[in-house]
Amino acid sequence: MGFASAYLETRALFDQKIAEAPDRDTGIIVVVPAYNEPDIICLLDSIADCTEPECRVEVIVVINTPDDATPENIENNRESLINIESWKNKNNESFFRLFAFDIEQFSVNGWGVGLARKTGMDEAVRRFNSIEKPDGVILNLDADCTVEKNYLVTICNEVLKSREVSACSIYFEHPLSGNNYPESIYRYITFYELHLRYYLQALAYTGFPYVFHTVGSATAVKALSYVKAGGMNRRQAGEDFYFIQKLVPSGGYINLNSTTVYPSPRTSFRVPFGTGASIRKLSDDKSSTLMTYNILAFKELRTFFGQSGGFYKSTPQQEGEILNLIPPGLGMFLDKKEFINKMDEIRKNTSGIESFQKRFYDWFNMFRVVKYLNYVHLDFFEKKPVDISALELLGMNGVILESEKSVDLLVYYRALEKNR
Repeated sequence: MGFASAYLETRALFDQKIAEAPDRDTGIIVVVPAYNEPDIICLLDSIADCTEPECRVEVIVVINTPDDATPENIENNRESLINIESWKNKNNESFFRLFAFDIEQFSVNGWGVGLARKTGMDEAVRRFNSIEKPDGVILNLDADCTVEKNYLVTICNEVLKSREVSACSIYFEHPLSGNNYPESIYRYITFYELHLRYYLQALAYTGFPYVFHTVGSATAVKALSYVKAGGMNRRQAGEDFYFIQKLVPSGGYINLNSTTVYPSPRTSFRVPFGTGASIRKLSDDKSSTLMTYNILAFKELRTFFGQSGGFYKSTPQQEGEILNLIPPGLGMFLDKKEFINKMDEIRKNTSGIESFQKRFYDWFNMFRVVKYLNYVHLDFFEKKPVDISALELLGMNGVILESEKSVDLLVYYRALEKNR
């Protein structure tokens, strides 16, 4: 019985989809959900242009059709399959094996990108299970991405070969100029990516220990870690965020900044939030900026996290006194009785400050951080233009830039991550 056999029997949505056995030396399987993507050839060309890694590589494309697909969408899916097969025939000497299969419409209720990604990742696990490769790497991409030339070599060397790494978020950059989209789209994606990077740096400023991007098309996970986390969830949107929250507490999750994924800046109607939905809303509203979280909310978190070690030795009575010193926004967000009981529960189940703080951040995790931020921005803090907030954060760290343009701010924030 393989390392994933029990998982596949109970959690996989479908039986085996690929009949051909994997090569015994397969170490990387790239999973690509594709809906309404007749131009997927750009992604395949980008992967083919990568430097070949030491291990064998497979690419699995999951063509999928949600319940509300139009006849045009369905026709584009059919064209995608034809284009993939044609590309495969023309590039039969390619270093990676390419598989594509179509999930029939209405085969699973509530179909969305989460289920499509799960289907491909489960199939990748099935293939690694058949060759007893629990450390095999499952890479996630979207059909409209391209990748840096060193993408696969980096994954092979820094993830597959590392016993310490179980999963990672991969560095990404959206295109900020070009001829493929209107100028406004490039302006909006600049705002959106700056928001993502401002959020990451602001979270690091708070002292929060788990600071990672949660972009589904720029992640990797080892097969056994995927299984232990219970696999990809069934959410129709935000599946990447919730899945990463299951992976991080187990350890071995890293930021991989030595290669780059290039996601598309295009608009999308497929999911209610995320990159495509945000760009669509900015476009529809003809926005002059993007509003983001106020830096004052992160200052509150910094104060709160700075006190977390003190909760280990405090009594319930002292915790009440400490809670009274917590900044007002967090004081409104936290239920005092629930907080005191939670600290008492964590303290009783830990043997030292290190284990206490791990459990503390398992409780006040990234999901709770986002919940707090959304709560206090309802009627306590006002959101601010993303370039203003990004400048304020830099100023708090003593950084003054010559230019205050959003694109120049983004370039600086990108460099902060690459140099971490």
